[in-house]
Amino acid sequence: MYKNNRFHFNLKSIYFLIFINSILKVLANEKNHKYEDGEKVILWANTVGPYDNRQETYEFDKLPFCLSQKDDVEHRETLGEALLGYDYMNTGLDIKFKTNKEKEGICTKSLSRFEIEKFIYAVENNYWFEMYMDDLPVHGLVGEIKDNEAYLYTHYEILVKYNENRIIQVDFDSDKREPVKLIRRTSNSESSMPDIQFTYAVKWEKTDITFRDRFDRYLDSSALEIKIHTLAVINSFIIAFLLIAVVITILYKTLRTDTKTNDELETGLLEFDTDFGDDYGWKLVHGDIFRRPPHCAILSTLLGSGIQLIILAFIVIVYTMLRDLYLEQATILSATIFIYAITSMIGGYYSGSFFAQYGGRSWIKNMFLTACLFPCTIGGITLLINFIAIYYQSSRAIPFGSMLTIFAIWLFIIFPLTLFGSIIGRNFAGNPNNPCRVNLIPRPIPEKPFYNRPPALILLSGILPFASILIEVFFLYSSFWAYKIYSVYGIMLIILAVLAVLTACVSIISTFILLNAEDHRWPWTSFFCGASTVIYIFLFSIYYFFKKTKMHGLFQIVFYFGNTGIICLILTSILGTIGYTASNWFVRRIYTNVKID
Repeated sequence: MYKNNRFHFNLKSIYFLIFINSILKVLANEKNHKYEDGEKVILWANTVGPYDNRQETYEFDKLPFCLSQKDDVEHRETLGEALLGYDYMNTGLDIKFKTNKEKEGICTKSLSRFEIEKFIYAVENNYWFEMYMDDLPVHGLVGEIKDNEAYLYTHYEILVKYNENRIIQVDFDSDKREPVKLIRRTSNSESSMPDIQFTYAVKWEKTDITFRDRFDRYLDSSALEIKIHTLAVINSFIIAFLLIAVVITILYKTLRTDTKTNDELETGLLEFDTDFGDDYGWKLVHGDIFRRPPHCAILSTLLGSGIQLIILAFIVIVYTMLRDLYLEQATILSATIFIYAITSMIGGYYSGSFFAQYGGRSWIKNMFLTACLFPCTIGGITLLINFIAIYYQSSRAIPFGSMLTIFAIWLFIIFPLTLFGSIIGRNFAGNPNNPCRVNLIPRPIPEKPFYNRPPALILLSGILPFASILIEVFFLYSSFWAYKIYSVYGIMLIILAVLAVLTACVSIISTFILLNAEDHRWPWTSFFCGASTVIYIFLFSIYYFFKKTKMHGLFQIVFYFGNTGIICLILTSILGTIGYTASNWFVRRIYTNVKID
């Protein structure tokens, strides 16, 4: 009996060791990027699309290649990969680590008339395809035009460079592509196009490039670009320094003159203590300065979402810098969705506290608005893009399962956390605590020159902040819409910090000008003054679309401006929140230090 138990125990141990060994073998390649000699290496086919528009992609099977064979290994896309339109297919090619392979056939195809037309269209529109090996992207053209004739590439010479047991670089040898002329078939010439044989070969070469540096070739950080980034940072700092100096000088002298008492004239000390007997300018509106702004629920929602998005942006940028996730856009997107979900309580807390401070009673309505406004608006724009992507059969169409996943994240994480944050903010941070009482009857707003009115202040406020980030915006657009990879996230963090300072400064100046004109409508004005930079970013987007891209057609237009609209909406909330927060601090500071009889 004891022997049988021991035998049974030994069998369990053997099975357990076999299981662990199989797990380690599965994880020994693409998970930790380490291979043994002769181990199978998978080449994944992803998408095809026009070279002139990187964002217009289609499933690899839309063209009748032979490289979409199936075997026993499949790739399971993450949520971020599904949202970005990644659709990995196992090519089924027999590629083994450090094992060269001479020319070998993939398949021989007899192309139908429809398939020939597909290839001709792809060649004429400069289509290319994207593949991945060990998380390294590799691209190749479908064909080329010679003497006004379309030629299809049928041979793929795969060059793989390695360092010890890791793959460092993957390329297609462009000198060995063996183009085959594509002949259009007609009803009278069904046999004019011979069968096409697709072939491949694999060549392995040793390299001294380390595994850590294998992505450097994709970053394209030339010395000129580094100098431009440096100049952009210096330019931003100069604008910020000048604007801060102007703010300090103007406001310090003006407020000192407006609030100085006789004792302070003798002692030279600055204290914001005065009597409202000789009120003029900003002091006349002290009874209306903390009046509840119109559409308070919407403003509280935008401010709560803005605080949440500011924290989200900071965490994602720092996370990307620490993990070097320059090429892993899907990982960044997945992390962004997760972090947005868990920070929902912060947005609910700030929105609920702001709404309660201004005497809002419909807190449930405010909570629903906070939980739904941004997700529903972004979701609606995404659905519009998705319907058009489905119509065009693009790989950018989001699968139904991924949409259900996003909805589940909102329903079971974002919504409850927003509710919980709103309750805490309303009950523990909802006291008004205003330094001035609010008059029952609003003070009439006098007529004033056009340059002192909110629309003019809003339009003028965004010029300097936009000028400070223009160069960086161009690089970001080139990265997202063209073929450069943005990697200087440290510089991005510095630029965003300078942008926040400039936004705060211009919002304070605009608020002070507005109050001096005896206009107490500062909450919304300060918000839009901070967000006015987005106006110029959107105008730049229009310029970039027509001058720097080659996009055309309904799908490309909707995709470009739809995603641009989402970005502008996010920036509106972030910059508007910074503008309002700075102005709110300024207003409370000057009115707290004033005595009222």
